[in-house]
Amino acid sequence: MAEKPDGSTLLKPSETQVKPPPMFQVVMYNDDYTPMEFVVEVLQLFFALPRERATQIMLKVHTEGRGVCGIYPKDVASSKVEQVTAYSREHQHPLQCAMEET
Repeated sequence: MAEKPDGSTLLKPSETQVKPPPMFQVVMYNDDYTPMEFVVEVLQLFFALPRERATQIMLKVHTEGRGVCGIYPKDVASSKVEQVTAYSREHQHPLQCAMEET
């Protein structure tokens, strides 16, 4: 802060730095009951992935136990998890999906 000659204080303009919002990855987990084709369908429907990329992620889920479907801001990731879970339950599949901060 600097003093003005009349005794009042003059504030220097500060540079505000806005941080980007935290991002969250939507993760799908393997189970022994959900058909692979259904997982590919979900990836195409809710994550707008081409069939080839959806198949690659499904295979990663199948072989490694989990796979990242996409990275989004918190509210979008939360919506995706809710949509996938609801759709899976409607079709009587126990597909698990969650979000994790990156």
